Amino acid sequence: MTKIQQAFAKGKAFIPFITCGDPDLDTTAAVVRAAAANGADLIELGIPFSDPTAEGPVIQGANLRALQGGVNTNKIFDLVRELRKDVTVPLVFMTYANVVFSYGAEKFIGTCADIGIDGLILPDIPFEEKEEFLSVCHQYDVALISLIAPTSENRIGMIAKEAEGFIYLVSSLGVTGVRSEIKTDLSAIVKVIRQYTDIPVAIGFGISNPQQAHDMAAVSDGVIVGSAIVKLIEQYGQEAPAPVGDFVRAMKEAL
Repeated sequence: MTKIQQAFAKGKAFIPFITCGDPDLDTTAAVVRAAAANGADLIELGIPFSDPTAEGPVIQGANLRALQGGVNTNKIFDLVRELRKDVTVPLVFMTYANVVFSYGAEKFIGTCADIGIDGLILPDIPFEEKEEFLSVCHQYDVALISLIAPTSENRIGMIAKEAEGFIYLVSSLGVTGVRSEIKTDLSAIVKVIRQYTDIPVAIGFGISNPQQAHDMAAVSDGVIVGSAIVKLIEQYGQEAPAPVGDFVRAMKEAL
């Protein structure tokens, strides 16, 4: 069993997303530790990019603040090295293909393996074009995590069959952001996925409160929350670790 799969072995997994470097890397480190201490089973770390196409205004704003603060990939690698001294939960990077390309795919993914990153999510890489990253990920034993969206339809089986780590099931169309309700029939999509694979399925996009988390966990193996957490960090700045810890605890209990 991989470290990522272990995160789902103890029941429904709660997965917070945090943009690295917003408002600064010291705060990011403290927020990650607070999330892990309060029940996060796996943590997604966003590497900021200047044109994050899948993101809504909340996470776009966090990307810009982090970049304006001078954050870069090497500094984020150093952050993870520091976190790995005491943070044991699985960590995955979420970023864009351009970030990996410009660093050099083999150098980037090799460094991920070296510092203790368990997986990589690249939302702008179509399933059909993942091969150039996949071979390097396999070489270094870093899971390349697939996304399935409500529009995937007849491609669901194809994506699910080759999925590794966990499947990121996108709850609704559009970009990330808080939604008052999620209307997609996600249980039907999970049913199709289950015909092809038994790896965990976590639902993300739009989940922002304990009731939504509870409802989404009822049809999946875990829940991913990004914008609601990034909003808290924007609101509280360097004081964010305590409120984020409280939020994570409440969400984990709701699962």
